[in-house]
Amino acid sequence: MPRLAVRACLYNQIVNHDPIHHAHAPAFVGATALSREDREASLNAELAPGATRAIGSGNRAIEEAPDPHRLCFERDLDRIKHSRPWRRLAGKCQVFIAPEDDHLRTRLTHCIEVAQIAVGIARPIGLNLALTEAIALAHDCGHGPAGHASEEAFGPYLSGGYDHAVYGADVTLEPLNLCLETLDGVRNHSWRRPAPATPEGEVVAWADRIAYVCHDFEDAVRAGILVPTDLPKAVADIVGNERRTQLSGFVNGLLDGINSTGHVSMTGQQAQALAAFREFNFDRIYLRPAARKQADRAIALLRGIVDYYVDAPNLLPHDATDVHEGLVAGAKETAAAVVRYVSGMTDRYALGLGVHILGWSLDDLPRGV
Repeated sequence: MPRLAVRACLYNQIVNHDPIHHAHAPAFVGATALSREDREASLNAELAPGATRAIGSGNRAIEEAPDPHRLCFERDLDRIKHSRPWRRLAGKCQVFIAPEDDHLRTRLTHCIEVAQIAVGIARPIGLNLALTEAIALAHDCGHGPAGHASEEAFGPYLSGGYDHAVYGADVTLEPLNLCLETLDGVRNHSWRRPAPATPEGEVVAWADRIAYVCHDFEDAVRAGILVPTDLPKAVADIVGNERRTQLSGFVNGLLDGINSTGHVSMTGQQAQALAAFREFNFDRIYLRPAARKQADRAIALLRGIVDYYVDAPNLLPHDATDVHEGLVAGAKETAAAVVRYVSGMTDRYALGLGVHILGWSLDDLPRGV
Protein backbone atom coordinates (compact mmCIF):
# COMPACT_ATOMS: atom_id res chain seq x y z
CA MET A 1 0.00 0.00 0.00
CA PRO A 2 1.43 3.47 -0.86
CA ARG A 3 2.66 5.56 2.05
CA LEU A 4 -0.02 8.23 1.63
CA ALA A 5 -2.73 5.57 1.63
CA VAL A 6 -1.32 4.07 4.84
CA ARG A 7 -1.25 7.49 6.40
CA ALA A 8 -4.86 8.17 5.36
CA CYS A 9 -5.94 4.77 6.71
CA LEU A 10 -4.30 5.40 10.06
CA TYR A 11 -5.81 8.86 10.17
CA ASN A 12 -9.32 7.47 9.58
CA GLN A 13 -8.84 4.87 12.32
CA ILE A 14 -7.71 7.52 14.75
CA VAL A 15 -10.49 9.95 13.90
CA ASN A 16 -13.28 7.36 13.88
CA HIS A 17 -12.33 5.11 16.77
CA ASP A 18 -9.70 6.44 19.17
CA PRO A 19 -9.91 9.54 21.40
CA ILE A 20 -6.54 10.86 20.24
CA HIS A 21 -5.78 14.51 19.54
CA HIS A 22 -3.17 16.23 17.38
CA ALA A 23 -1.57 19.62 17.43
CA HIS A 24 -1.64 19.62 13.62
CA ALA A 25 -2.40 17.05 10.93
CA PRO A 26 -1.05 13.63 12.02
CA ALA A 27 2.70 13.33 11.49
CA PHE A 28 3.50 9.89 10.13
CA VAL A 29 5.95 7.74 12.12
CA GLY A 30 5.25 4.23 10.94
CA ALA A 31 6.77 2.55 14.01
CA THR A 32 6.00 1.99 17.67
CA ALA A 33 8.07 3.18 20.61
CA LEU A 34 10.82 0.77 21.56
CA SER A 35 10.93 -0.59 25.07
CA ARG A 36 13.80 0.31 27.35
CA GLU A 37 15.08 -3.26 27.11
CA ASP A 38 15.15 -3.10 23.31
CA ARG A 39 16.89 0.27 23.37
CA GLU A 40 19.47 -1.02 25.85
CA ALA A 41 20.24 -3.96 23.58
CA SER A 42 20.52 -1.74 20.51
CA LEU A 43 22.78 0.75 22.28
CA ASN A 44 24.95 -2.00 23.74
CA ALA A 45 25.74 -3.23 20.24
CA GLU A 46 26.79 0.27 19.13
CA LEU A 47 28.97 1.29 22.08
CA ALA A 48 32.74 0.95 22.28
CA PRO A 49 34.08 -1.90 24.46
CA GLY A 50 35.03 0.47 27.27
CA ALA A 51 31.88 2.59 27.18
CA THR A 52 29.48 2.61 30.11
CA ARG A 53 26.35 0.53 29.58
CA ALA A 54 22.87 1.60 30.63
CA ILE A 55 21.26 -1.17 32.65
CA GLY A 56 17.76 -1.08 34.09
CA SER A 57 17.13 1.75 36.51
CA GLY A 58 20.86 2.24 37.04
CA ASN A 59 23.06 2.21 40.13
CA ARG A 60 21.38 4.64 42.52
CA ALA A 61 21.65 5.28 46.24
CA ILE A 62 17.90 4.72 46.47
CA GLU A 63 16.63 1.91 44.25
CA GLU A 64 13.96 2.83 41.72
CA ALA A 65 11.84 0.95 39.23
CA PRO A 66 13.14 1.19 35.65
CA ASP A 67 11.46 3.57 33.23
CA PRO A 68 9.43 1.89 30.47
CA HIS A 69 11.26 3.71 27.68
CA ARG A 70 14.07 5.92 28.99
CA LEU A 71 17.54 4.59 29.70
CA CYS A 72 18.90 5.21 33.19
CA PHE A 73 21.31 7.98 32.16
CA GLU A 74 18.60 9.66 30.10
CA ARG A 75 16.55 9.90 33.29
CA ASP A 76 19.55 11.55 34.97
CA LEU A 77 19.82 14.00 32.12
CA ASP A 78 16.13 14.89 32.38
CA ARG A 79 16.35 15.36 36.15
CA ILE A 80 19.37 17.63 35.83
CA LYS A 81 17.76 19.83 33.20
CA HIS A 82 14.59 20.18 35.27
CA SER A 83 16.41 20.88 38.53
CA ARG A 84 16.63 24.19 40.34
CA PRO A 85 20.41 23.95 41.01
CA TRP A 86 21.05 23.65 37.28
CA ARG A 87 18.73 26.54 36.40
CA ARG A 88 20.37 28.75 39.00
CA LEU A 89 23.68 28.42 37.18
CA ALA A 90 22.27 31.03 34.78
CA GLY A 91 22.78 33.58 37.56
CA LYS A 92 26.23 32.44 38.64
CA CYS A 93 29.34 33.87 37.04
CA GLN A 94 31.93 31.98 35.05
CA VAL A 95 34.69 34.56 35.54
CA PHE A 96 33.17 38.04 35.81
CA ILE A 97 30.88 38.65 38.79
CA ALA A 98 27.42 39.95 37.83
CA PRO A 99 28.67 41.52 34.60
CA GLU A 100 26.69 44.20 32.79
CA ASP A 101 27.53 42.60 29.43
CA ASP A 102 24.99 39.85 28.78
CA HIS A 103 27.28 38.20 26.23
CA LEU A 104 29.85 37.14 28.82
CA ARG A 105 29.56 33.51 29.94
CA THR A 106 27.63 32.41 32.98
CA ARG A 107 28.22 29.13 34.74
CA LEU A 108 25.20 27.73 32.87
CA THR A 109 26.43 28.64 29.40
CA HIS A 110 29.83 27.23 30.36
CA CYS A 111 28.22 23.88 31.24
CA ILE A 112 26.30 23.87 27.98
CA GLU A 113 29.50 24.49 26.02
CA VAL A 114 31.29 21.73 27.95
CA ALA A 115 28.45 19.36 27.08
CA GLN A 116 28.63 20.29 23.42
CA ILE A 117 32.38 19.62 23.31
CA ALA A 118 32.17 16.44 25.37
CA VAL A 119 29.38 14.92 23.28
CA GLY A 120 31.27 15.87 20.13
CA ILE A 121 34.20 13.83 21.41
CA ALA A 122 32.14 10.94 22.80
CA ARG A 123 30.02 10.42 19.68
CA PRO A 124 32.73 9.28 17.19
CA ILE A 125 34.48 7.06 19.75
CA GLY A 126 31.31 5.23 20.78
CA LEU A 127 30.85 6.37 24.37
CA ASN A 128 27.52 6.72 26.17
CA LEU A 129 26.19 10.09 25.03
CA ALA A 130 23.49 10.46 27.68
CA LEU A 131 25.96 9.83 30.50
CA THR A 132 28.50 12.18 28.93
CA GLU A 133 25.98 14.99 28.59
CA ALA A 134 24.56 14.45 32.08
CA ILE A 135 27.99 14.74 33.70
CA ALA A 136 28.90 17.77 31.61
CA LEU A 137 25.70 19.70 32.30
CA ALA A 138 25.81 18.99 36.04
CA HIS A 139 29.54 19.22 36.66
CA ASP A 140 29.49 22.75 38.13
CA CYS A 141 26.22 22.58 40.09
CA GLY A 142 28.24 22.74 43.32
CA HIS A 143 29.60 26.20 42.57
CA GLY A 144 28.47 28.99 44.83
CA PRO A 145 28.01 32.63 43.84
CA ALA A 146 31.17 34.41 42.63
CA GLY A 147 32.71 31.25 41.21
CA HIS A 148 35.83 29.76 42.76
CA ALA A 149 35.95 32.52 45.38
CA SER A 150 33.01 30.76 47.05
CA GLU A 151 35.20 27.71 47.74
CA GLU A 152 37.59 29.85 49.75
CA ALA A 153 34.67 31.61 51.42
CA PHE A 154 32.81 28.47 52.52
CA GLY A 155 35.79 26.26 53.33
CA PRO A 156 36.21 27.27 57.01
CA TYR A 157 32.60 26.39 57.82
CA LEU A 158 32.81 22.73 56.78
CA SER A 159 35.02 20.10 58.38
CA GLY A 160 36.23 18.77 55.04
CA GLY A 161 36.46 22.15 53.34
CA TYR A 162 34.46 23.14 50.27
CA ASP A 163 35.29 21.70 46.87
CA HIS A 164 32.63 22.54 44.29
CA ALA A 165 33.04 19.20 42.52
CA VAL A 166 32.60 17.12 45.66
CA TYR A 167 29.93 19.38 47.09
CA GLY A 168 27.98 19.29 43.85
CA ALA A 169 27.88 15.50 43.74
CA ASP A 170 27.41 14.80 47.45
CA VAL A 171 25.18 17.69 48.55
CA THR A 172 23.69 19.82 45.78
CA LEU A 173 22.63 16.97 43.50
CA GLU A 174 21.92 14.42 46.23
CA PRO A 175 18.13 14.95 46.19
CA LEU A 176 17.98 13.94 42.51
CA ASN A 177 19.08 10.36 43.25
CA LEU A 178 21.27 10.26 40.13
CA CYS A 179 23.19 7.21 38.98
CA LEU A 180 26.48 6.67 40.76
CA GLU A 181 28.38 6.94 37.45
CA THR A 182 26.91 10.39 36.86
CA LEU A 183 27.77 11.56 40.36
CA ASP A 184 31.28 10.13 40.07
CA GLY A 185 31.85 12.13 36.89
CA VAL A 186 30.68 15.31 38.61
CA ARG A 187 32.73 14.61 41.75
CA ASN A 188 35.92 13.94 39.81
CA HIS A 189 35.73 16.27 36.81
CA SER A 190 38.42 18.51 38.27
CA TRP A 191 41.98 17.46 37.46
CA ARG A 192 42.98 17.87 41.11
CA ARG A 193 40.56 15.07 41.97
CA PRO A 194 41.03 11.30 41.42
CA ALA A 195 40.39 10.00 37.92
CA PRO A 196 36.71 9.46 37.04
CA ALA A 197 35.55 5.85 37.04
CA THR A 198 34.22 6.01 33.47
CA PRO A 199 35.69 7.11 30.12
CA GLU A 200 32.69 9.42 29.78
CA GLY A 201 33.75 11.20 32.96
CA GLU A 202 37.31 11.51 31.68
CA VAL A 203 36.09 13.03 28.40
CA VAL A 204 34.13 15.63 30.39
CA ALA A 205 37.24 16.49 32.42
CA TRP A 206 39.09 17.26 29.18
CA ALA A 207 36.10 19.07 27.66
CA ASP A 208 35.79 21.28 30.74
CA ARG A 209 39.39 22.44 30.44
CA ILE A 210 39.15 22.94 26.68
CA ALA A 211 35.94 24.95 27.05
CA TYR A 212 37.02 27.30 29.81
CA VAL A 213 40.48 28.18 28.52
CA CYS A 214 39.00 29.08 25.14
CA HIS A 215 35.86 30.94 26.14
CA ASP A 216 37.40 32.69 29.16
CA PHE A 217 40.03 34.15 26.84
CA GLU A 218 37.31 35.22 24.39
CA ASP A 219 35.34 36.85 27.22
CA ALA A 220 38.46 38.65 28.49
CA VAL A 221 38.98 40.06 25.01
CA ARG A 222 35.35 41.19 24.88
CA ALA A 223 35.72 42.79 28.32
CA GLY A 224 38.74 44.77 27.14
CA ILE A 225 41.22 43.01 29.42
CA LEU A 226 43.13 41.37 26.58
CA VAL A 227 43.47 41.54 22.81
CA PRO A 228 43.71 38.45 20.58
CA THR A 229 47.39 39.01 19.88
CA ASP A 230 48.19 38.71 23.60
CA LEU A 231 47.89 34.94 23.29
CA PRO A 232 51.34 33.32 23.58
CA LYS A 233 52.98 32.11 20.39
CA ALA A 234 53.17 28.60 21.89
CA VAL A 235 49.38 28.52 21.81
CA ALA A 236 48.52 30.60 18.74
CA ASP A 237 50.92 28.69 16.47
CA ILE A 238 49.17 25.42 17.32
CA VAL A 239 45.48 26.33 17.61
CA GLY A 240 45.19 29.95 16.46
CA ASN A 241 43.75 33.08 18.07
CA GLU A 242 40.03 32.37 17.56
CA ARG A 243 37.82 30.11 19.65
CA ARG A 244 36.57 28.11 16.65
CA THR A 245 40.08 27.09 15.60
CA GLN A 246 41.13 26.53 19.20
CA LEU A 247 38.21 24.20 19.91
CA SER A 248 38.78 22.32 16.67
CA GLY A 249 42.50 21.95 17.37
CA PHE A 250 42.08 20.67 20.90
CA VAL A 251 39.19 18.32 20.08
CA ASN A 252 41.08 16.85 17.13
CA GLY A 253 44.15 16.49 19.32
CA LEU A 254 42.09 14.51 21.81
CA LEU A 255 40.55 12.30 19.14
CA ASP A 256 44.00 11.69 17.64
CA GLY A 257 45.27 10.68 21.07
CA ILE A 258 42.38 8.28 21.54
CA ASN A 259 42.96 6.81 18.07
CA SER A 260 46.64 6.30 18.86
CA THR A 261 46.32 4.80 22.34
CA GLY A 262 42.78 3.51 22.78
CA HIS A 263 42.57 5.62 25.95
CA VAL A 264 41.27 9.14 26.60
CA SER A 265 44.39 11.23 25.92
CA MET A 266 45.62 14.16 23.84
CA THR A 267 48.54 14.32 21.46
CA GLY A 268 51.62 16.08 22.79
CA GLN A 269 51.59 19.25 20.70
CA GLN A 270 47.99 20.12 21.50
CA ALA A 271 48.37 19.07 25.15
CA GLN A 272 51.34 21.41 25.57
CA ALA A 273 49.39 24.23 23.93
CA LEU A 274 46.42 23.59 26.24
CA ALA A 275 48.67 23.71 29.31
CA ALA A 276 50.30 26.93 28.10
CA PHE A 277 46.87 28.43 27.39
CA ARG A 278 45.66 27.64 30.89
CA GLU A 279 48.81 29.06 32.49
CA PHE A 280 48.40 32.27 30.47
CA ASN A 281 44.76 32.61 31.57
CA PHE A 282 45.68 32.23 35.21
CA ASP A 283 48.37 34.87 34.92
CA ARG A 284 46.46 37.42 32.85
CA ILE A 285 42.80 36.79 33.75
CA TYR A 286 42.07 34.80 36.92
CA LEU A 287 44.91 36.00 39.19
CA ARG A 288 45.43 39.52 37.90
CA PRO A 289 45.30 42.15 40.69
CA ALA A 290 41.82 43.44 39.77
CA ALA A 291 40.41 39.88 39.80
CA ARG A 292 42.04 39.13 43.14
CA LYS A 293 40.54 42.31 44.58
CA GLN A 294 37.08 41.29 43.43
CA ALA A 295 37.59 37.77 44.81
CA ASP A 296 38.58 39.17 48.23
CA ARG A 297 35.42 41.27 48.28
CA ALA A 298 33.33 38.27 47.28
CA ILE A 299 34.85 36.13 50.04
CA ALA A 300 34.17 38.82 52.64
CA LEU A 301 30.61 39.22 51.39
CA LEU A 302 29.78 35.50 51.42
CA ARG A 303 31.32 34.96 54.84
CA GLY A 304 29.35 37.93 56.13
CA ILE A 305 26.10 36.37 54.86
CA VAL A 306 26.97 32.96 56.31
CA ASP A 307 27.90 34.47 59.70
CA TYR A 308 24.68 36.46 59.73
CA TYR A 309 22.51 33.36 59.37
CA VAL A 310 24.67 31.12 61.57
CA ASP A 311 24.19 33.62 64.39
CA ALA A 312 20.45 33.91 63.69
CA PRO A 313 19.25 30.74 61.95
CA ASN A 314 15.65 31.66 62.77
CA LEU A 315 15.95 34.34 60.07
CA LEU A 316 16.53 31.78 57.33
CA PRO A 317 13.66 31.72 54.83
CA HIS A 318 11.34 28.83 55.61
CA ASP A 319 12.11 27.02 52.35
CA ALA A 320 15.81 27.88 52.32
CA THR A 321 16.96 24.42 53.35
CA ASP A 322 15.38 21.12 54.23
CA VAL A 323 17.23 21.02 57.56
CA HIS A 324 16.33 24.43 58.98
CA GLU A 325 14.19 23.07 61.80
CA GLY A 326 15.87 23.03 65.18
CA LEU A 327 19.08 24.79 64.13
CA VAL A 328 21.10 26.16 67.04
CA ALA A 329 22.93 29.46 66.65
CA GLY A 330 26.67 28.98 66.22
CA ALA A 331 26.53 25.18 65.85
CA LYS A 332 28.50 23.28 63.19
CA GLU A 333 25.30 21.75 61.88
CA THR A 334 23.86 25.22 61.50
CA ALA A 335 26.91 26.40 59.59
CA ALA A 336 26.60 23.44 57.20
CA ALA A 337 22.90 24.19 56.62
CA VAL A 338 23.61 27.87 56.01
CA VAL A 339 26.40 27.08 53.56
CA ARG A 340 23.99 24.85 51.69
CA TYR A 341 21.58 27.77 51.44
CA VAL A 342 24.11 30.46 50.52
CA SER A 343 25.95 28.25 48.03
CA GLY A 344 22.76 28.01 45.98
CA MET A 345 22.40 31.76 45.61
CA THR A 346 22.93 33.56 42.34
CA ASP A 347 25.48 36.35 42.22
CA ARG A 348 22.87 39.10 42.15
CA TYR A 349 20.88 37.62 45.02
CA ALA A 350 24.01 37.46 47.18
CA LEU A 351 24.95 41.01 46.24
CA GLY A 352 21.45 42.14 47.19
CA LEU A 353 21.75 40.51 50.62
CA GLY A 354 25.07 42.29 51.10
CA VAL A 355 23.20 45.56 50.85
CA HIS A 356 19.98 44.62 52.66
CA ILE A 357 21.20 42.53 55.58
CA LEU A 358 24.86 43.49 55.92
CA GLY A 359 24.57 47.16 55.06
CA TRP A 360 27.25 47.17 52.38
CA SER A 361 27.34 50.11 50.01
CA LEU A 362 27.00 49.48 46.29
CA ASP A 363 30.54 50.72 45.75
CA ASP A 364 31.94 48.05 48.06
CA LEU A 365 30.25 45.11 46.31
CA PRO A 366 32.30 42.80 44.07
CA ARG A 367 31.22 43.59 40.53
CA GLY A 368 32.12 43.25 36.87
CA VAL A 369 35.64 42.64 35.67
